[in-house]
Amino acid sequence: MRHRPTWWKTLVALALTGIMLFPMYWMVNISFTQRRSIRSADLWPRDFTLANYGSVFRTQLPYLGTSLLIAFSVVLVTLVIALPASYSISFLDFAGARSMNFVLILAQMIPAVVMSLGFYSLFNDLGLLDSIPGLILADSTLSIPFAVILQTAFMQTMPKSLIEAAKIDGASDWTIFTRIVIPLSRNTIVTTSLFAFLWAWSDFMFASTLNPGGGKLRPITMGIYDFISANNEEWGPLMATAVLASVPTAVLLLVAQKYVAAGVTAGAIKD
Repeated sequence: MRHRPTWWKTLVALALTGIMLFPMYWMVNISFTQRRSIRSADLWPRDFTLANYGSVFRTQLPYLGTSLLIAFSVVLVTLVIALPASYSISFLDFAGARSMNFVLILAQMIPAVVMSLGFYSLFNDLGLLDSIPGLILADSTLSIPFAVILQTAFMQTMPKSLIEAAKIDGASDWTIFTRIVIPLSRNTIVTTSLFAFLWAWSDFMFASTLNPGGGKLRPITMGIYDFISANNEEWGPLMATAVLASVPTAVLLLVAQKYVAAGVTAGAIKD
C-alpha cells in the first residue's frame, strides 16, 4: 500500500506551531527593545538594549526566589500527601474508598476565586495572610486532588499479584509503599510534581488575594506589577520579567517531557 505524501501536513503543523509560539517570540523581542522604539512594532529589536534585563535583575530577583521557594514547597507538600493517599485508595480496604475520586473531582471544580475568598477569612484568623506558608498551603489545594487522581489511576493498574507476593513474604504496607509502589510510580510522580510546580509558579489569584501587602515576599507573578501603574507601563522590563519567569518552567518541561508523556497516560489502559 502506497503512502500518500504528507508534506502539506508538516507545513500546516509548522504554521500552527509558529502562530502559537509567536507571542513568546514577541515577548522576547520587546524585552530587548528600548522604550522609545517599542511603538514601532518591529519584528526584531532594531533598537537593541540589555537595560531591561538589568532593571529586572536589580528589582525582581527576590520575587523570583519567593516563587521558587513556594513552587518547590508545593511540590513537596503535594507528594507527601498525595502518594500515601493514593496508596490507601488503591490497596487498602476502607469505607468510601471508591467515592474518593468523585469527591476529588468535585473539589477541582470549585473556582479558585471562591476558594481564595474562603482562604482569606480563614488565614486572617490564623495569622497566615502575607506569608509564604499561607501561599504554599493555598496552592497545594489545587495540585493535591489532581495528584491523587492521577496516582490512584496508575497504582490501580499495578499487578495485584506483586503486592500479594510481597505481603506473603512478610512485607509491611510501609515497605510495599516505599520499596515497590513508589519506584514503579516514577513517571506519574514526575508528572504530578511538574504540574504542581507549574500551578504554584503561575498562581496569581491566591498571590493577589492572600498576599496583598507582600513586600519582598511577593511571588514573581505579583512582581511584574512593579512595572504597571495607572499612568505608565514599562513594557520592556515587564516583558523581560516575563521571559525570566518562563525560563524555569521551560527547562523543567524539556527535562521532564518523556516522563510526562508516560505519566499522563498512566492508568488509561488496564491489563
